[in-house]
This record gives sequence, C-alpha cells and structure tokens, in this order.
Amino acid sequence: MADSTYLSWPFFADAHRALQRDLSAWRDRDLQLQDDSDPGAACRAYVTQLGSAGWLKYAVPRAHGGALDTLDVRSLCLIRETLGYSSGLAEFAFAMQGLGSGPISLFGSDALKRKYLPDVATGRAIAAFAMSETDAGSDVAAMQTTARRDGTSMVIDGEKTWISNAGIASHYVVFCRWPEGGDRSFIAVVIDAGTPGLAITGTIDVMSPHPLGTVRFSGCRVASDQVIGEPGKGMRVALGTLDLFRTTVGAAALGLARRAFDTALAHVRERRAFGQALADFQLTQAAVADMATAIDASALLVYRAAWTRDQGADRVTREAAMAKLVATESAQQVIDRAVQLLGARGVVRGATVERLYREIRALRIYEGTTEIQKLVIAGQMLHA
Repeated sequence: MADSTYLSWPFFADAHRALQRDLSAWRDRDLQLQDDSDPGAACRAYVTQLGSAGWLKYAVPRAHGGALDTLDVRSLCLIRETLGYSSGLAEFAFAMQGLGSGPISLFGSDALKRKYLPDVATGRAIAAFAMSETDAGSDVAAMQTTARRDGTSMVIDGEKTWISNAGIASHYVVFCRWPEGGDRSFIAVVIDAGTPGLAITGTIDVMSPHPLGTVRFSGCRVASDQVIGEPGKGMRVALGTLDLFRTTVGAAALGLARRAFDTALAHVRERRAFGQALADFQLTQAAVADMATAIDASALLVYRAAWTRDQGADRVTREAAMAKLVATESAQQVIDRAVQLLGARGVVRGATVERLYREIRALRIYEGTTEIQKLVIAGQMLHA
C-alpha cells in the first residue's frame, strides 16, 4: 500500500485528505483496468468510469457542473497521483479532461463554459488540447497553423501533431497564429469534432500506449464566438493553462514512483539470495533510502507548487517548473532502481515495473521537457 503520511503535511485541508482516501478506496474497489492495445477505446472507458463516479467534476468549476468553486490544483494533483498508482492511462484520461477544458474554464466566455464544461464533468464529452506541431514542440511560438477572420467566422488552416485524444475527442482547443494582430499574435479557438475541414490524418504509436495523433485543418470554419479570450492573446491562454496544470504532471510521476517503490519493497522483503532476504543487504537498503528520499522530495515540491497556486498566486511558473523537473526525473530514477532490484523479473513484458518504466518516460518530455524546465527556472531566478 502506498505511503500516505504526506497527507498530514500542512499543504492539505481535511477535504483533500478525504478526497484521497475516497478515491483510493474507489480505485481499489471499482476501477476496471482496461486493455491498452486499443488506447482510444481504453481512454473512452476510463472517461466513462471517472465521469459516472463523479471524479471528473474536479476538472471543471462548480458553476458548470464541477465539485469546487474553482480548479483546485491540490485536488487535481491528488487525483492524478492516486489514479497513476494503478494506471497511467487512467490518470491520463482524467488529466486530459482538465487540460483540454482548462482554457475554457480559465479564460472562456460564459457561453463557452455553459456549452462545453458540463459534459466534460460527466464524461459525456472528451476534451483535447491542440498546440504542438511538427516544428513547434517546446518552441510553441514557432507554430504555423493560422486563423483568419472571414465575416462572422474564423477560418483555420494548418496541422497539429502529438495531440492527445486525437480521434476520440469531442472538441479541440486549438492554438493558432493570428496574422491580423501581427507576427507575435496568437489565438485560441474551440473546434468541435466533425466540423468540416477538420480531419484526423494519422495516429502515433508510442512505447506506452496513448491515443495520440495528427489533426489537419483545411479551411475549417467556426463561429467567432468559439474564440477563447481575446483574439491576439492566445499565448496567454496557452501558457496560463499550462502554468496551472504543469504541477499535476509531477503528481502523476509521483503516483508511478510510489507504485514502483512499493513493488520493489515487497520483492526485496520476500526474495532471498545467499541465505538472506535482499532487504538485509546494505546495498539494497541504500537503494531503498535513495528511492524514499527522492519520492518525498518530489512530493514536497509538487504540493508546495499546488498549495501556492491555490492560495491565490497568479502564476507559479518557477514552482511548477521545479515540481515537474524534479518529480519526473526522480520518478524515472526510482522506477529504474525498482527494475534493477527485481532483476530479470523487472524486464518481463507485463510486469508492473516494466509497464511503469515505459509509462514514466513521456512525462519527462510533454508539457515542457526537462531541459525547458531548467531554462524556465534559470530565467525566473536571473531576471527576477
């Protein structure tokens, strides 16, 4: 069983402790793990389960079907961590409901909130966040997809790739250049799946199955009231949303790391070699100490960032970058050490730590690579 002593830290209120306790019980009792050979179908099933059980309500504000008045980052982190302990794909399904609707929750008009958020909260709709392009990953300002005004409509042209939930999403929040506003002007637009001119042109098969694909927009026309925020300020929408959700990536990594740690602990207590349990060897004990310390250090950074945001900070750019950087890198090290402690059993396909080894790798890349987080932190410190 995963350690829960961190819940006594002052970052949390009683409501957070109850949330983690109730979700853990539901996960162990009711969550039906899905075959990830069809990641799209698996994610649909997870969204349905999470919606029916009420957990998706934490991904939107109360006014539009949510559980709390505003998006509470500590709750989002606890949910991602707790789900990630059992299934990386289940926590991904929850996370994308938040990230794919986050721009609407944070910056959208009342009409957009009424139109999209209630169905996200129940799982009737699946959300997607479309920013990356072939030549615009970490360098998001290099995107080439454009939006132009045509009467009372916006017309979108371009291609997005590495898009989570491509092909299964009900709507896509799409970030585009806005030439009308100048070279450094961007816009965010909500486009419904099935809109003429929107096509899924490919799927991407990755080492840990997720529904990823490429979305092309060819003269894709939407009403001007589908714009999120002000035309020309789309980058503010994108970065503001990522600033809130980036900390939760670190929480997801924590869930994976805790599962690897618990699996390794159970193994070294039971496995015997040279007449004693592996746990009796000093090298094993050193590994356990390193893993436990890395997990607690990561948790402190994750929940500091989440608490800071929930206390009313407008931006937690530095705190979120530190949390994601340390938690994802540490989780990779913890999981790798778990594989080593299990020996040959750790590399058998389908083994828990083998799955975790594949699942953790992408978290060090998406929503800002480790290298980008270091640049962000340095920039915050050098130019404060």
